[in-house]
Amino acid sequence: MSFSLFRRVVAEGLGTAMLLATIVGSGIMAERLAAGNTAVALLANSLATGAILLTLILTFGGISGAHLNPVITIVETLTGNLRQMDCVFYVGVQFIGAIAGVVVAHLMFALPMLFASHHDRSGWSQIFSESIATFGLVSVIFGTRRSFPNNLLPVAIVVAAYITAAYWFTSSTSFANPAVALARSMTDTFVGIRPVDVGGFIVGQLCGATAACLLWRWLQKEKTDDRA
Repeated sequence: MSFSLFRRVVAEGLGTAMLLATIVGSGIMAERLAAGNTAVALLANSLATGAILLTLILTFGGISGAHLNPVITIVETLTGNLRQMDCVFYVGVQFIGAIAGVVVAHLMFALPMLFASHHDRSGWSQIFSESIATFGLVSVIFGTRRSFPNNLLPVAIVVAAYITAAYWFTSSTSFANPAVALARSMTDTFVGIRPVDVGGFIVGQLCGATAACLLWRWLQKEKTDDRA
């Protein structure tokens, strides 16, 4: 591994760990303070997640691209923006970082380092919800980059805003990230998901990302043709 790739991989791992520490930690804090009001807890959790996404993309984007998500890394590889070997390291460290972030959140709140979730998120509607959430995430990234090339700030703002909104308009609360789904199966807290439900979520996420890639490949081709 080259030193350049090593630096990028470290940035991806650290960024993903910080993302999960925020998602899980804010979920624990929100549930404790909301006095049983799930809507208030979800509001706090979604705002914290949106805020940390904005922060992390601007912090690590200039180093690794701040994918923080295996789906985004795979899309970047398929579109020729990332080498296949780099993709393997990125995806691996994203899963490792995500689990590490859950451990950090648990330790901050004096909980066991890892413990399986019992939060039921089963059913076709949840899987479909994840496909829509991921389709939207990939789409807003493609579209914003097209409108603001070589400008990280608009992408960071749009991704943060989209995920905050998607917490509320999707039945699954928009994981849209395989590493996040797996890591959240290891926390029996507000943000958890049963391990048995993770596979369906990941299938939905991959389907949504694939559909978005196909659509935006066509949309961008049409825009190029119009200029010709």
